Amino acid sequence: MNKAKRKRLERKGWKVGGADEFLGLSPEESEYIELKLELSRSLRERREAQRLTQTDLAEQLGSSQSRVAKMEAGDPSVSIDLLIRSLFSLGATKRDLARIITASKKSKAA
Repeated sequence: MNKAKRKRLERKGWKVGGADEFLGLSPEESEYIELKLELSRSLRERREAQRLTQTDLAEQLGSSQSRVAKMEAGDPSVSIDLLIRSLFSLGATKRDLARIITASKKSKAA
């Protein structure tokens, strides 16, 4: 949001802040969510790079297409464990996971 718009909103009594503040998240909860979202984004990117459909990946994992869609959307019902196992099934390495974790920290700092 640009500064002028922010000032206009604040003058009119609106409080401007981030989702963390609005939801009352601790720094740890915020980091957890950012990591989960980065894992979800990476899963989708890796699947698409391999030209697999969600159904293809679901079959590979022994799951359903709707579950893969939830994984890629960062649905709260999806565990980080499942995201990591799915990334491994698409050929991700521990080094790839380290890059994903690093990327989630960088996007938080930006």
